[in-house]
Amino acid sequence: MNTNKYVGRVGIGEIVAWIALFIVFFFTITPILFMFVASFMDARQILAMPFRWIPSRAYFTNENRTFLTNFIKAIFGNNQNPIYMRNILNSLIVALSCAATTVLLASLCGYGLAKFKFKSRNLIFMSIMATMMIPFEAIMIPLYMVATSMRMINTYQGLIIPFLVSAFGVFQMRQYLLTFPTEYLDAARVDGYNEFNIYSRIVLPNCGPVIATLGILSFRNQWDNLLWPLLVAQSEKMKTIPLYITKFSEEKQTDEGAMMACALLASIPMFILFGALSKYFIGGAEVYESRKG
Repeated sequence: MNTNKYVGRVGIGEIVAWIALFIVFFFTITPILFMFVASFMDARQILAMPFRWIPSRAYFTNENRTFLTNFIKAIFGNNQNPIYMRNILNSLIVALSCAATTVLLASLCGYGLAKFKFKSRNLIFMSIMATMMIPFEAIMIPLYMVATSMRMINTYQGLIIPFLVSAFGVFQMRQYLLTFPTEYLDAARVDGYNEFNIYSRIVLPNCGPVIATLGILSFRNQWDNLLWPLLVAQSEKMKTIPLYITKFSEEKQTDEGAMMACALLASIPMFILFGALSKYFIGGAEVYESRKG
């Protein structure tokens, strides 16, 4: 009797879980589908009520438009100035630099905090974690003043240096490395490995899932970063893609179709990155849970 009740409860729990997952999936995928469909429409069709998910035939037969009109406008603009590609390049340079450096520094710091015993280790870790409680807006103006005094406005250094270190990255690497068997490290020391060789040849190769996860999150944070580049990237040639999309609405007189095409093109690198590293990104949580258990 108790078994039947247990099975019934599990069934209800699964149904509720599937309903919750469907709701999350719906509200996640709908804006993406809207962006994709709207990128092939003009402003009149996008703003029409009710919204039609399939563009009308008149849209494709209009002699003034082609299937890729919005994408051509997004890339070249009305002045045929391909500044969009320069902004994409800027975003790639900033995001890749921050992601690579964040992974390197966070892994070094996390390795030291997880596997070395020294005085005030916990105090240092808690101090790093405390910085996560400070919102970026609270230090944005002082950081801007420092960047100005160091002449880093309109430079890649000004866009990259403030985000080279991540407290969350240190936390993530430390927690992962706490589950790494210390016996492997001791055996390597007995074999004559120095600490750098242990880090580079033993620790890093076994941190693939957490490195992929941290790399994706760091890349995404900088790829979507709007607030700091808005202050530092004042030159058109130094602007990143979020600034281009924001300024796009002003310059193109709110061409919704071209804006959606621009946003869709800006999303492609993230889809490619996640698709390439998804097995590590998803597997990271499974590996951590298995080691923890």
